[in-house]
This record gives sequence, structure tokens and C-alpha cells, in this order.
Amino acid sequence: MHLASMLAINWSPEIRGIIIVIIAVSTLMGSVYLILGTNLGARLGFLVAMSGLVGWMFIMGMIWWVYGIGLKGREASWKPAHPVTIVNDGDLVEAGILPTPELPTTSDGSRISGWTKLRDEDPKRGQAVAAADAILQETGTFKSGEYLAISVYDKGGRRWPQATIKLGPKHKAVFDFLAFRHDPHYVLVEVRGVLPKLDEPGRAPAKAEVDTSRPKQYVMMIRDLGSRRQPAVSLTFGGGILLLVMCWLLHRRDRLVTANRSAGAIERAPAGA
Repeated sequence: MHLASMLAINWSPEIRGIIIVIIAVSTLMGSVYLILGTNLGARLGFLVAMSGLVGWMFIMGMIWWVYGIGLKGREASWKPAHPVTIVNDGDLVEAGILPTPELPTTSDGSRISGWTKLRDEDPKRGQAVAAADAILQETGTFKSGEYLAISVYDKGGRRWPQATIKLGPKHKAVFDFLAFRHDPHYVLVEVRGVLPKLDEPGRAPAKAEVDTSRPKQYVMMIRDLGSRRQPAVSLTFGGGILLLVMCWLLHRRDRLVTANRSAGAIERAPAGA
């Protein structure tokens, strides 16, 4: 009756989840330790079971680390740049963002003061516009549907150290797998207010038109690289250290057993001595 009452807990998902995890861990690890303990003894069975567990943690940590899956941390995202986030067209120079009030007009890869214009089909453009939309609505600058994102400009973000191998006059291969340093990565989203529109019932919504009388505004953001692989890295090093400790304990035990067996039988003292 008490076991049935415990398993019937369903009013609190947290309590139920904790109980399920405890039962699952006890069943999985406890059954393995029970089998090893009955064959090898309590102490040796515990060492072997723990070695297998931390070895599995070490291998899974390496796989999760390489592929960025499994136990993950914060994902990379765009964050407001400080101390300047939303600036007007004429304030770009005063804010120190541009030395001259000029930005690239085409997305052909040309750069002005380090800034390049992203293509409309570039996935980074859509991510930046979505992040800027959240910032504009949180700060109360615009409400949803009151503006349009005109252009997105990108600057920085180079990874280093990296190796470049030329494969011909027009081709090259860049290897940056071991790049652990990054230059700051910025984006500048140009937004403009739109003219008020009147939607008629039964007709498709009118297309938004930019209000040219209102000044341009820019949302400046910096890339937060997050900590996606940090939990996997901690699991890999933690599991690896524990695996080495368990292997050393097993090796030490084997040496003691071998030394004791090679010492020969202990002579018994004569009675009455």
C-alpha cells in the first residue's frame, strides 16, 4: 500500500521526476553492483562498477563535447551592446561606431570601416532581425508592426588561431578547428518607422510602407558565444580524473594481492609457544 501510494504521486511534477530518477538510477546501477558484488565481493565489485560508470561518463562527455549535443549549456545569441544599443542615424559617429557616416550600400562583400552588408538570404540576417525586434519592443522604441528592418551590417567575429593552405590561385582551405580565441562580433540592424495603414475588412492587409520623414535608427548588438559545450567539457575532465583514480585503485589492489600470494604460506607457531 505504501509503495503504491508513493508511485501514485502526480500533483507535483518535480517530486515525481525526482522519484523516477532515483528508482531508475538505483535499478540500473544497483543491479550491476549486485551482480558484481556477489561474484567479486562488496569492495572489488564497487570499484569495478564505479570504474565502468565513470568510464561511460568520460566517453559520453567526449562525444557530447565534439558534436555539441547531450548535456548543453547556453546557446549563442545576440545581446544588446553596451553602453550604446539604439542610436539614430546622425549619432553613429558621435557614439564611436563609425568614423564617418557611411555604410555599405551593397552586399557584395565590400567593407566600410570593417562593416559589411549581409544578404537578404543570409541566415545571420534573420537571427539579427529577430533579436533586434525583441530589444525594440522591450525598450518601447517601437511596437510590433510599427517598423521595418531595412538592412543588417556585420563586423568582426574572426576565429583564431587558424591555418590557411592555398590550393591554387583561387581556392584555399582554412583550418580553425583549434581556434579558441574570437574577435568581438557586432551587428547593426537598420530600422525605419512605417506609415499608418488602414486595413479594410475582407481584404488582404496593406503592404507596409517606410515613413521617409522619420530618421533612421540602428540597433547595435554583440554576439554572446554562450557556453554550449561547457557542461560536456566538465563531464569529460571530471569523468577522466575519476576513471584514472579508479584504475589506480584497481591496479594497487592487484599489486597487493600479487605480493601477498607470492609471500608464501605463513608458518604456524607451535602450540604453547
